[in-house]
Amino acid sequence: MAADPSIARLVDRIERSRDELTRQLVDPELPSDRARFVEVNQRFAGLSEAFELAEAFRDSESQAAEAAELLAEGDDADVRALLRDAEAQMNELAPRIREAMIEPDPNDGKDTIVEIRSAAGGAEAALFGRDLLDLYTRYAESKGLRVELLSLSEAEAGGMKEVTFAVKGRGAYSLFKHEAGVHRVQRVPATESQGRIHTSTATVAVLPEAEDVEVRIDPGDLKIDVYRSSGPGGQSVNTTDSAVRITHLPTGLVVSMQDEKSQLQNRERGMRVLRARLLEQAQAEQNAHLSAARRAQLGSGDRAEKIRTYNYPQNRVTDHRVGVTVSLREQVLVGHLDDLTEALAAEERRLRLEEQAGVDDPKE
Repeated sequence: MAADPSIARLVDRIERSRDELTRQLVDPELPSDRARFVEVNQRFAGLSEAFELAEAFRDSESQAAEAAELLAEGDDADVRALLRDAEAQMNELAPRIREAMIEPDPNDGKDTIVEIRSAAGGAEAALFGRDLLDLYTRYAESKGLRVELLSLSEAEAGGMKEVTFAVKGRGAYSLFKHEAGVHRVQRVPATESQGRIHTSTATVAVLPEAEDVEVRIDPGDLKIDVYRSSGPGGQSVNTTDSAVRITHLPTGLVVSMQDEKSQLQNRERGMRVLRARLLEQAQAEQNAHLSAARRAQLGSGDRAEKIRTYNYPQNRVTDHRVGVTVSLREQVLVGHLDDLTEALAAEERRLRLEEQAGVDDPKE
């Protein structure tokens, strides 16, 4: 039985990737470019299993070819057994090679910055945003990750207009990246005297935290304004101009920070968020050719746009991307998001396998 042509082409790709990465690794100028040095080494490490499997495939392929040549000269039971074993090994290696060629998301191991904004629904949306912050904090802490609040804009009745926080620890981005999108809640607000169910939304953005070497910002491209911090209702938080607004002129991105009393601390936090947004923007542009299923889009926050619904009367949470429903109070509200996260990670791998198959198919 001949090898699957698509696997043979995939092995060819693996070998070309290995040769190209090896060439880059021995480039004497590579260590002087830290960002490229990290990228090349990470790619080589991420494909190391694929390289080993491709080598094993070539060994089995060679054994099968030699056995076929011997059988052409005369039938022999031992040679037939050798051919069957070699072909069986090639068939066993094929799905493992496909899996190994799914390169991990280079951002998966990074810290992450999460932004939650109340959208449609007024005060109830602001309360829902607070609920999302609480459940994400519980989820992060259950995974041994640390949550660092960067900025918080409060609303009435304990809600919040928006919040930005960092989640720090290995794999933080991989755990949170699928949370990006519009979240919808259906419940009876505490202020609803008629017992009617209201629908509100909040948007979530999840950004890999960028290092200085990944995003180089020209100080000349920044406009930095300082002003006096103020709390809800315009009450003064302090008496110095400690709040900072950073505008990145080439892109128009604006980041404001006012939670710290120190202007320097607010500026440092603002730059972290700006770097993350610039990195996310650059990666989105680079990946614009990928399928829509793999592009994170927030949408407008309208009630009709949603990735997940939190239904309080029915005590359930449904993720519409994978059709998975879990318990609201017993799981999600206490920070147990594993069933959702694992289903979304599996769907991501499935989509990447489909895309890879499309690359392998010469008709695509």
